[in-house]
Amino acid sequence: MKKLQITILCAVLFFLVVLATVALILGQIAAFTLLAVAGIALASFPLILEPEKTSLSHEMRSHAPGKFVHLPEGFVHYEIGGPENTQVVVLIHGFSIPYYVWDPIFEALKISGFRVLRYDLFGRGHSDRPKAKYERKFFVQQLDDLLNGLEIAEPVNLVGLSTGAAVASDFTTVWPTRVDKLVCIAPHHAATNISLLDVPILGEYLAAVFFGPSLPQRQIEYFYRPERFPEMPVRFREQMKYKGFRRALLSTLRNFVNQDQLEIFKQVSKLNKPVLLIWGKEDKIVPFSGNERLLSVLEAEFLEVDKAGHLAYYERPEVVSPRLVDFLRHDS
Repeated sequence: MKKLQITILCAVLFFLVVLATVALILGQIAAFTLLAVAGIALASFPLILEPEKTSLSHEMRSHAPGKFVHLPEGFVHYEIGGPENTQVVVLIHGFSIPYYVWDPIFEALKISGFRVLRYDLFGRGHSDRPKAKYERKFFVQQLDDLLNGLEIAEPVNLVGLSTGAAVASDFTTVWPTRVDKLVCIAPHHAATNISLLDVPILGEYLAAVFFGPSLPQRQIEYFYRPERFPEMPVRFREQMKYKGFRRALLSTLRNFVNQDQLEIFKQVSKLNKPVLLIWGKEDKIVPFSGNERLLSVLEAEFLEVDKAGHLAYYERPEVVSPRLVDFLRHDS
């Protein structure tokens, strides 16, 4: 967010300097004319940059991988694999990257004999983008509806990444009998300052012109060695063409990401559930130093992953996957 603020400030200062210079040279009338032209140009930027030109139709869904289930708030894109009639593990992704972010873990858990379910949160991937308040309880309700829709009645294991870890933890406190074990990977726990994006109208404009377009390239920030994953920005852009994506993310920033989540982790500790915390030491998204704050209220096993960023399991599967499988497989 700091980079976005600096970019906006520099652009505004540059514009003011240019306007002042023109005013001195040509006079006030010319300056006002320039201001009007500049205003029209600025207002047209969102239309010029708009990538969301496609609706998520039945035809679009028919070409997507995985499956779809219709829930009260709309269609949800999901994939389920592994042996039937075995322990179910549900993977909940984070703020913006849809279910492909779980590729390494999904395959590792299937091979290890688990029944694995991953899905796109509303507003992401190929799931619908309902006009709703994208707060934590909205995503908790989506998970409840999904499990009911797929007729998964037995207790499940939840694995959540970043904001997905807060969703998984909240679900556990609401329906403790439906959760066996909980895994939190680089959990979002502290409020993020979203600055001008929180201002109505202005926030929408900035999301369209600056924040949204910057998201694909910012995927490199999720890794310690981003050069190993050059495909990530390209994969991310796919979901951006569907209408409602940016609106959903902005709503999530305003109603979820900008709020402190520590209390929900305190509540999890009271349930005495087995919890595994996984964190990459080079995490730039949710800094590794936050583990001290989290572990002050959450009783958990802790796996620290060297030479790994936000997606520690993606960069270091040889370290994370065996520990995750062992945790889920054995009684605690």
